[in-house]
Amino acid sequence: MRLNEPSKPVQATHGATLAPHDGRVTATPAKPGKLLRLPAVEERTGLKKSTIYAGVKAKTFPAPVRLSARAVAFREEDVDHWISGRITTNEQS
Repeated sequence: MRLNEPSKPVQATHGATLAPHDGRVTATPAKPGKLLRLPAVEERTGLKKSTIYAGVKAKTFPAPVRLSARAVAFREEDVDHWISGRITTNEQS
């Protein structure tokens, strides 16, 4: 080793081989949000089935996601966002 040459840190590998790092960051995907069935949505919003589906049709309420041929559920974060939007709308009036 020369005097002006920077020294490289030594890293213990414990038997693992070091792969060259390409600079990209890998992030684990976020945990998917919870899905709510209709009774839970009715309880959270205070609305009944016909009003919820009328809102979906009018695009004023979040649409459900299809789980199977005969089952749907609503994304919890979409319903919560809709509720918070209703609260801020009423506060502005």
